Amino acid sequence: MPGAAAPRPRPHGRARAAPQERRRRVAPLAPPARAGDEPLLRGIFEIGKRSCDVVLSARRLRWSPILPESPTGDSSVALQAQEEIIEMKDVFSVKLKRRRFAGQKKGGFQNRPKSLKVFVNPSSHKREATHIYYEKVAPLFKLADIKTDVTVTEYEGHALSVLKECELQAFDGVVCVGGDGSVSEVAHGLLLRAQIDAGKDTDHVSKPVRAPVPLGVIPAGTTNILAHTLYGIKHVVTATLHIVMGHIQAVDVCTFSTPSKLLRFGFSAMFGFGARTLALAEKHRWMPSSQRKDFAFIKTLADLKPEECELSFLPLQILQEDSHEKDRKRKERTKKGSKDQWQKIQGHFLNVSIMAIPCLCSMAPRGLAPNTRLNNGSMALIVVQNTSRTEFIKHLKRYTSEQNQFNFPFVETYTVREVKVKPGLRSGPDAKENACLNAEGNYPWNIDGDLMKAASEVHVRVHPQLIDLYGVNTDDLESSKATCNCI
Repeated sequence: MPGAAAPRPRPHGRARAAPQERRRRVAPLAPPARAGDEPLLRGIFEIGKRSCDVVLSARRLRWSPILPESPTGDSSVALQAQEEIIEMKDVFSVKLKRRRFAGQKKGGFQNRPKSLKVFVNPSSHKREATHIYYEKVAPLFKLADIKTDVTVTEYEGHALSVLKECELQAFDGVVCVGGDGSVSEVAHGLLLRAQIDAGKDTDHVSKPVRAPVPLGVIPAGTTNILAHTLYGIKHVVTATLHIVMGHIQAVDVCTFSTPSKLLRFGFSAMFGFGARTLALAEKHRWMPSSQRKDFAFIKTLADLKPEECELSFLPLQILQEDSHEKDRKRKERTKKGSKDQWQKIQGHFLNVSIMAIPCLCSMAPRGLAPNTRLNNGSMALIVVQNTSRTEFIKHLKRYTSEQNQFNFPFVETYTVREVKVKPGLRSGPDAKENACLNAEGNYPWNIDGDLMKAASEVHVRVHPQLIDLYGVNTDDLESSKATCNCI
């Protein structure tokens, strides 16, 4: 057109915007911030040799590369596509150089422990607990800036005596490095201390108060049932990271009592074969751990004999949700009534198991009690009636497979909230052997891998969510078909 200025040729390649214009274009309007997303710090940092716009909030750390204008002129699209995010709750440790943001107390770290009381049992399994702690666990605690007070136990009951006296308010949690027996002792000590601090009678505990701090489990034993149940795997680093990250799981606990006193707080127990095997193993402590347990198992199986006893239990009525529900949660309702709700069975039983948790382990991938949960306020009562040795072995072998170990005519299972086990003295030709086994008139109990003895009826009650353990509910992994919860 006459008088019109000729168009200026556009240079080859990407156009360069003025510095002021470029800064304006790379900061598009952000949507309103959610609670916890308000920026605490913002700046330009070099990440992977590229300049990035970095924003820190209480919930997350966000960064996106600072790019020149895209060929289409829409720089925000490129930035949004390349933005990366880290949730603060997933950050393990932070290293700072020269500068520190003072006064930041909120965000994704509030549940993480800063100070831990640690018990290490040097006698667990292959006597490697001390090495495990100082070589694998302590460095991670140090990296996470967690202060520790360590007690290497010297005798049975040492951790219990320390917990009765130590200032627990100085710690955010307690950690046990050892096997199931060691963990059970520490859990018992924590709960016993809670009753003492609450001014309760520790001989007769009907409504116990919760443990004051969470308990962490570092597997260093033979079976490591609690570790498998909490983490889905026996793995020291995984267990340590769950503690560092502050993953808390409420767990049911049982009280085991005679008419005169409280015996123990615990998670599971066996009477009969499981207890007699442990009692025999304890008599041969001069043997190496694995050999001692194998010997005791085979010897008890060879001398298999039932225990005569009376079982009374308070059942729960379980209502299943609609089968189309993906999570398959269970609703439980206590049967209404008075004393008539108690049920009673008598007979000769090879084994009686009472378990408030699923009790997963390498020898029982589905769990010793797969029909219970960590915190549903119930116990599994599993009764194995007298049968032949061959049939009993078939039942035991089922635990190592995916088959139903309870699908036998001599095995009965119940979901209960209280159980009373009343043993009866044998008569006839077995009386002499019975007197030898129970020289003090006591019957052996296997409570969380610890040997306990009682001469009279034992009353077992479940107390919902009485303690917090570091870990997760492995039931949540079922939907993803995961086999463990490694971090």
